Amino acid sequence: MGALKGSISARRYQVLGELPPDFTPIYIDKLNDNAFRDALSAAHKEERLGWAQVHNLLDTDFSDSNLWLYQQYAVFSLRVDKKVLPATLFRATLEKRQQTWCKANNREKVPFSAKAELRETLELEMLAQTLPRVSIAEVVWNTREGWLLFHSHAEAQNDRFRKLFHRTFGFILRPFAPLDFVSDMPEVAARLMASGGTDLRPAHLGDDHV
Repeated sequence: MGALKGSISARRYQVLGELPPDFTPIYIDKLNDNAFRDALSAAHKEERLGWAQVHNLLDTDFSDSNLWLYQQYAVFSLRVDKKVLPATLFRATLEKRQQTWCKANNREKVPFSAKAELRETLELEMLAQTLPRVSIAEVVWNTREGWLLFHSHAEAQNDRFRKLFHRTFGFILRPFAPLDFVSDMPEVAARLMASGGTDLRPAHLGDDHV
């Protein structure tokens, strides 16, 4: 939980867009609409993702803004769940079931249709007994200054985050580059610009993408 304690390793983004004057009730609904939801079936294997409270990944109700909005800072988490079957055990178990099928049906080989049925049945059984892999990455959004920190450097996780953030709030996120921090130091920025090798002008909105 690096956002609240411990070390911080994060990627910084600029939020391109302006918040509405009274955004809290609007964003309560937006966060709740895109909050993490458990799968309807225990055998669900598709990746699931959504927002969760930073204090506990099982808390996904954002109705009380005191739990996620601290003055200008919105603090919440991206939760991603995915079930992954143990490949070696799955193959071994499937092979045993195919052998049993051949003996029961007095056949040397399992036909394609029966093999597919055996595979599907075993997959559903094992998925129902498998816990998902859960990943959590915290978000700290300075709503006043228009930047945020996402506590993950993994490209796949950042891609999920940018897409869900845009779907939730409608804002595009532009990654900060090292020179963006230099641009906050006028004297250093002026010398770099004068050298002709560095352009510190802000990127245009049309140059960004989700």
